Amino acid sequence: VLLGSGLTVLSQPLMYVKVLVQVGYEPLPPTLGRNIFGRQVYQLPGLFSYAKHIVKVDGRAGLFKGLAPRLCSSAIGTVVHSKVLQPGASKKETVSSLEQVLKETSREMVARSAATLITHPFHVITLRCMVQFIGRETKYSGTLSAFATIYREEGILGFFAGLIPRLLGDILSLWLCNMLAYLINTYALENGVPLLLPQVSTMAEMKSYSQAVTGFFASMLTYPFVLVSNLMAVNNCGLAGGLLPYAPTYSSWLDCWSQLHREGNMSRGNSLFFRKVPVGKRYVWD
Repeated sequence: VLLGSGLTVLSQPLMYVKVLVQVGYEPLPPTLGRNIFGRQVYQLPGLFSYAKHIVKVDGRAGLFKGLAPRLCSSAIGTVVHSKVLQPGASKKETVSSLEQVLKETSREMVARSAATLITHPFHVITLRCMVQFIGRETKYSGTLSAFATIYREEGILGFFAGLIPRLLGDILSLWLCNMLAYLINTYALENGVPLLLPQVSTMAEMKSYSQAVTGFFASMLTYPFVLVSNLMAVNNCGLAGGLLPYAPTYSSWLDCWSQLHREGNMSRGNSLFFRKVPVGKRYVWD
């Protein structure tokens, strides 16, 4: 829990900037520059430029808006996840067979889903606290008062806005990661490939690397679910960032997905370091 909380604090500015970009808030105009191939591109404000803008408006403490509910979500999620996995922890086998991978992935899926379901209200509050930066609102000024506000205006369902795409994204990412890692470990690493990499001394090291690579690949493929979930969590919630001109009122997460796909915005906010658009290409501003 302490380690998770520390990582949450360190990653808060990154998530804050990413959420503002996801909802379509671009306070700084693009500037004309060149990419590594010498081609002219419009450079949208990246992570550091965006963070400097937030600091200029709200000070350094402004980078940590929404941290309290996010810390609650991280701590509670960690406890729930471990409690769900605990009953079968002693039964874990060492055999890396397909059957074992399926069992372990299924157990992990249940644990993650339980943690996501229980902590999603905190996730919704975190996102709304961040999006308040756009309209300079103070509607969600504290975690407890935010719970009262959401319940009063939206009822119980308001705490679970954007839950379905978030769950689907987590489940798909988990299965993609574990199955790809199993295929690589079984049919590539155990068939002589490590001989080509003498600097890696053990099979265990190679397998840990493959797990990290497949995890990154799976998260990239399922990113649209994260984007849609976050947009639905703030959609039409009474904040400027959840209304036009930043976002239309979506009737469902499928409607949100469809509109983003038509606009070519399914990867919006995915990369905060290389946000460049070729000159002459139409960029969709919400």
